[in-house]
Amino acid sequence: MPKFLQSKAQILFIFLAGFFVVNAIVAEFIGIKIFSLEKTLGIAPFSFSLLGQEGLSFNLTAGVLLWPVVFVMTDLINEYYGPRAVRFLSWMAVGLIIYAFIMVFTAIAVTPNDWWNLESGKLDANPANHIASMNLAFRKVMGQGLWIIIGSVIAFLVGQIIDVLIFHRIKKVTGEKRIWLRATGSTLVSQLIDSYIVLIIAFYIGSDWELSRVLAIGTVNYIYKFVMAFLLTPVIYAVHAWIENFLGKDQAQQMKWEAMGNE
Repeated sequence: MPKFLQSKAQILFIFLAGFFVVNAIVAEFIGIKIFSLEKTLGIAPFSFSLLGQEGLSFNLTAGVLLWPVVFVMTDLINEYYGPRAVRFLSWMAVGLIIYAFIMVFTAIAVTPNDWWNLESGKLDANPANHIASMNLAFRKVMGQGLWIIIGSVIAFLVGQIIDVLIFHRIKKVTGEKRIWLRATGSTLVSQLIDSYIVLIIAFYIGSDWELSRVLAIGTVNYIYKFVMAFLLTPVIYAVHAWIENFLGKDQAQQMKWEAMGNE
């Protein structure tokens, strides 16, 4: 085994970092899909008014399925490796997200060949139209608007910065106690800011939506994230317990001490 994999702290960091980055990238790409939370749960969609906007329900981007996980990973990395590690991984994730989008738009730009869009082993009666329709579907699914990409990347970075700051402010007051307060509290604040930044940039600035509409939809998204933050609290405790067992009590305590800026 390579020397850098002989340390449990390094193995854990690679695992947490990999899971953090892949969730951030996947969340960006699946975010293009809008789903009905109520119908997914098998109930009739709600219809309520907020900030003058009527007929609202929980129609959410699929990205919200993973963003709570990303912020949980942020808190775990923050707990054991400190804010410098979180900032490093956040910038690396942004760089990889931008690289991934560049590659996707490159794939969109290349010309499809004649058999790429075979369906059930047969070509359409008009192959040229069939190719065009498949290529259009690929562009629609994989290609996101520039303002959405900019908004989501900025919101992610700002959310990470806020999460780190709130997490450490709470931990300095509570110490090792109340894991739920620093993890859930930092996530609630960072997700609040994240929910509005991405929509304001993508739709208020980029698409001329009314501000009230943007704020109403942002609030609906935040309600979901708020609930998920509390539902994930037991998961945070479970993962903490696993990490403590994996590292050993003494090493885990030393890493948390150093993560707070102590030597």
